[in-house]
Amino acid sequence: MSRRPLSRGPRRAVVAVLAGTALVVPIGGVAQATAAPGIEVRDGVTQPVFSYRDAVRERVLVQSPVDSDGDGRRDLVNVDIIRPRETERGLKVPVIIDESPYYDNAGRGNESERKRYDAAGNPIKFPLFYDNYFVPRGYAFLAVDMIGTTRSDGCPTSGGRSDVLGGKAVVDWLNGRAKAFRPDGSPVRATWTTGAAAMIGKSYDGTLANGVAATGVQGLRTIVPISAISGWYNYSRMNGVKYWTDEQPWLSDYVDTDPPAKCAAVREAMDEGEDDDTGNYNRYWAETDYRSGTVGNVGNVRASVFAVHTVNDLNVKADHFSLWWKGLAARGVPRKVWIAQYGHVDPFDFRREEWVDTLHRWFDHELYGVRNGIMREPRADVEIGPNEWITQSDWPAPGTRSLTLRPGGDGTLGLKKARRGATGTFTDASGTLGYGVTEEEMVADPAAAKPHRLAYVSPPLVKSARLSGTPTARLRIKLDKPTANLTALLVDFGEDTRVDYLGPGSGIRTLTTESCHGEATADDDPCYRETEATTVTRPANVVARGWIDAQNRTSLSDPAPLTPGRYHTVRWQTLPQDYVFKTGHRIALVLAGTDADYNTETPTGARVTVDLAGTSITVPVVLVGAPTDLVGPQTRSGWHGPAKVKLPRQARKFY
Repeated sequence: MSRRPLSRGPRRAVVAVLAGTALVVPIGGVAQATAAPGIEVRDGVTQPVFSYRDAVRERVLVQSPVDSDGDGRRDLVNVDIIRPRETERGLKVPVIIDESPYYDNAGRGNESERKRYDAAGNPIKFPLFYDNYFVPRGYAFLAVDMIGTTRSDGCPTSGGRSDVLGGKAVVDWLNGRAKAFRPDGSPVRATWTTGAAAMIGKSYDGTLANGVAATGVQGLRTIVPISAISGWYNYSRMNGVKYWTDEQPWLSDYVDTDPPAKCAAVREAMDEGEDDDTGNYNRYWAETDYRSGTVGNVGNVRASVFAVHTVNDLNVKADHFSLWWKGLAARGVPRKVWIAQYGHVDPFDFRREEWVDTLHRWFDHELYGVRNGIMREPRADVEIGPNEWITQSDWPAPGTRSLTLRPGGDGTLGLKKARRGATGTFTDASGTLGYGVTEEEMVADPAAAKPHRLAYVSPPLVKSARLSGTPTARLRIKLDKPTANLTALLVDFGEDTRVDYLGPGSGIRTLTTESCHGEATADDDPCYRETEATTVTRPANVVARGWIDAQNRTSLSDPAPLTPGRYHTVRWQTLPQDYVFKTGHRIALVLAGTDADYNTETPTGARVTVDLAGTSITVPVVLVGAPTDLVGPQTRSGWHGPAKVKLPRQARKFY
């Protein structure tokens, strides 16, 4: 296979940044002052002037404040370190941390890399390119095993207290506030660092970065969470509707390669705490909530945040980002974001060259204080179509307007309210799979009457409009039972080529060619297979999805069953999106019960009567002109839509 080297770019003036001075005392001579080694900055970024091959590679065990496995000893967190050899001669460097539970099971990255050690137990292989690229530029890189995984003590708790405080302890050690030991038990201090730290990672790794930042730990200067969880309740369920059953103890067991008996009691407690019987939010979930929880809170965040999320990620769904981002914005946290159209995919695999360059400038600015202008650039990079990127000052797009679309009694969707007394009905029942209705069944043949769904479709759009933000569904419903699981889908009907986020690879294809970013040794090279976006042409696309257990309409903690035969208003937000509805396409609102593709609930069997005059979906759009310029008169036509729609279920990939 071919390898494409990283372009270095033109050489310009060099700025040397010295770490300080060191005294050299010759035998029988007089002490002389010599300059300690320092970084070099050119074109606003640090240069690769330190040897990766000769870097110090070591392993330490940081003492955490928790005893998650109940053995009477504080859990020790395994930290594998690589740092420039010059840190032995006075150079002090900032630190980039990837804390992960996946180093000895799923591996890291698109190629599932794992750590490797030599015969003495020292690390010789660090997954991903961070070490190869940044160590030569004057950084230390730490690959940290989350508590309960790989070489760390304890039990993993799926986002709980020990997960977070183990990572915090590492930052504390870097700043002299925690103890650490070498494998032989001797104490060790991080004398080689400035104490300035960053945390980065995708999925669970980025989640740990969010959690540690939410403790407000000093010394953590920036985080780069990629497709990261900000509250584990939202990972497991939405508004009382479960995405999966036994998710918390199952994931804890998945990342733990120790004998099952070691953490069996911990997982039993997790099983009880997550409360699958009700789907409610409780004290257990508050511990794993980094936006407003008992261990972390977005109001504590001191670190800047460079977030990356994909709006079509149906594993770590985009509300994790949007709610976290909203909290950061309210507190004025310095921040930057990339929004893309893929599924659960890393930016290294959908925008590689731009990602490496941008991440480099971000770390240089945040950890070394290099004035490279990155904070003066537009805050948000947004992909609005396959490989079509724009920049804007924030996200959602500034200047969005609320477009409220309403169902009519004749199956239309538009700006007008339905006549008083107009209703529609469906049943929260099973479809062909036997445990809810698939989205293919919900979306196909939208003009036809079906017992398991209602569908309302707009006329062809007069002009294009871009959704940017989070739609809100509002239903006025009457049930014949105390509750029902409800689904609201916002659908784009129109033949188009889109990122294939539901297909294999969640929108990317891995190629045989490689690109290289950084320096290499015989054990650890910086070369990874290149990727390309995959697209699919279909007549329909589900743009936004949202679910609710109707009895959780006023509270996630205290359900209020509906009075059968009486109308109630149920209002909730769907998942966020950034999407362009094109001229001539049609927007549809589809209402149904249990979603067989993404819910693990048992349908209630309730008959749902919808008061159409009290029902709507409000969509934040970037629109020039009045809403009537977008959606024409709400009249019925002979359009039927596609009789069949292929909507595969997105693969569940954790890493």
